[in-house]
Amino acid sequence: MVFAAKKFINNPNDVVTEFIEGLVETYHGLQYLDGFPEVKVVIRADVSAEKYDKVAVISGGGSGHEPAHAGYVGEGMLTAAICGDVFASPPVDSILAGIRAVTGTEGCLLIVKNYTGDRLNFGLAAEQAKSEGYKVETVIVGEDCALPPPRGIAGRRGLAGTVLVHKVAGAAAEAGLSLEKVAAEAKCASEMVGTMGVALSVCTLPGQVTSDRLGEEKMELGLGIHGEPGAAVVDVQPVDVVVSHVLQQILNPETNYVPITRGNRVVLMVNGLGGTPLMELMIAAGKAVPKLQLEFGLAVDRVYTGFFMTSLDMAGFSISIMKADQSILDRLDAPTKAPNWPVGTDGNRPPAKTHVPVPPSRSIAESHNRPQELSKEGRILEAAIQAAATVIISLKDSLNEWDAKVGDGDCGSTMYRGATAILEDMKNYPLNDAAETVNEIGSSIKRAMGGTSGIIYHLLCKAAYAELKANAHSEVTAKHWCEALKSSITSVSKYGGATAGYRTMLDALIPASQVLEEKLSAGEDPISAFILSAEAATAGAESTIQMQAQAGRSSYVSAEIIATVPDPGAMAAAGWYCAAARAVKEQYQSSS
Repeated sequence: MVFAAKKFINNPNDVVTEFIEGLVETYHGLQYLDGFPEVKVVIRADVSAEKYDKVAVISGGGSGHEPAHAGYVGEGMLTAAICGDVFASPPVDSILAGIRAVTGTEGCLLIVKNYTGDRLNFGLAAEQAKSEGYKVETVIVGEDCALPPPRGIAGRRGLAGTVLVHKVAGAAAEAGLSLEKVAAEAKCASEMVGTMGVALSVCTLPGQVTSDRLGEEKMELGLGIHGEPGAAVVDVQPVDVVVSHVLQQILNPETNYVPITRGNRVVLMVNGLGGTPLMELMIAAGKAVPKLQLEFGLAVDRVYTGFFMTSLDMAGFSISIMKADQSILDRLDAPTKAPNWPVGTDGNRPPAKTHVPVPPSRSIAESHNRPQELSKEGRILEAAIQAAATVIISLKDSLNEWDAKVGDGDCGSTMYRGATAILEDMKNYPLNDAAETVNEIGSSIKRAMGGTSGIIYHLLCKAAYAELKANAHSEVTAKHWCEALKSSITSVSKYGGATAGYRTMLDALIPASQVLEEKLSAGEDPISAFILSAEAATAGAESTIQMQAQAGRSSYVSAEIIATVPDPGAMAAAGWYCAAARAVKEQYQSSS
């Protein structure tokens, strides 16, 4: 049986009206017309046609592209937004109602995205308004650069670049310009911008089944904001490659979609299509700016990154590039009360970001290097470190799988980063000095791991280092290592709050420490004691499947789910501990 996609909605037929209700409750500067919900028109609460003495700027279209268009209603941007049903052009009566509600003596400008339904309905409403005595001008925005130049009458689609036209027109109207001049600036801006979108998935309409048009390993270039097919379906590529392709397509001199050449000033907009994390949008923006500067010879004067014109829950983004001069920049920088225009983006950007230096540590750091010749203890320590890190790398997928059920799914990836950093840095470890080597391992972990695990392992290494350093005047023995492990556990417990039975890494390390101390105190051979303590670590880690979590993210997970997997942190600790024990045993056997 096929089910509709899961969404936080009530009746799928009511999503637009309920969105508008939430919008006007959130932003007190917005209101909707009395004809609601049949007439879905959002207007500035401070504007009435009888008293308004500036050009009204009106836009709209099908819903599902939020924050466009209603999120741009506000002083300095749109005066009204006409909302259709999801992906459906608003009816003529709604558009006409919006015109009547906000258009005063100076007239109104309609900004319309280039879709047949929008052109027809807004056009018919404009003609009716003119017959009633209103002054009306219309600007059609079609800035899509994904498809070859159209042969028919459809023209290029209107995409996220329309939002930049909204801002230019709204600022011009707020400055008191006449209708003809506001329309001229809007038309000029629409001719200066080009946009192209890419997506990893198509969108899902409320109440409908998610489409599987794109396969698991495919992405689509140039699809429209309603999920309509684009230029090509290709294999998923790194964002670097995707950004390069999009920029090349927009700025292609053969199609000449935008009149941008080397040396021009431009504005960049990276727009999320609804289902793409802001992190990924920022990555795309960070790659686009230097490419525009270095590869295309353009001065990037403004960068806008975020959600401007979405496509419901589509996983993808679009890039818009607008040729800019000082007048355009002034319009973009002009103040606005529109709730979804980004703040903190106005003003001239520096030609290059200057890095702020990291303040130096107040402690005097000694420089350490790998000894020219390793001692027997140094070779054993090297083998143990290499074995421990290698095992963690091999456990990455298993740890992530366990952690996906009881945590945030990144335990393996986090441990992997620490292990690979240790293997990379080990060539510079002072391996003949056990204490300093442990300290350097902590530094590698601190640099690479991040997250709570990184902090805990750094604490563990710092405590072990302090214990070993206190005995630096003598040869490091098995009992010294045992005391170092105990100090590490004490430190982690003190700052992390966990102890035995809390379902954490300590449920592997505490049994290991107890067995190691017990066997060494009984006169057991150190190698045998280490192996037996490793077995205790494994048993302790596996026993966590029977424990209720009392620390970390697992403590928020239900007991039923917890009971299906062991604690990934404990399994990781047991993994590296056992690997180190086996490596030490092999080294001693090979040298005897």
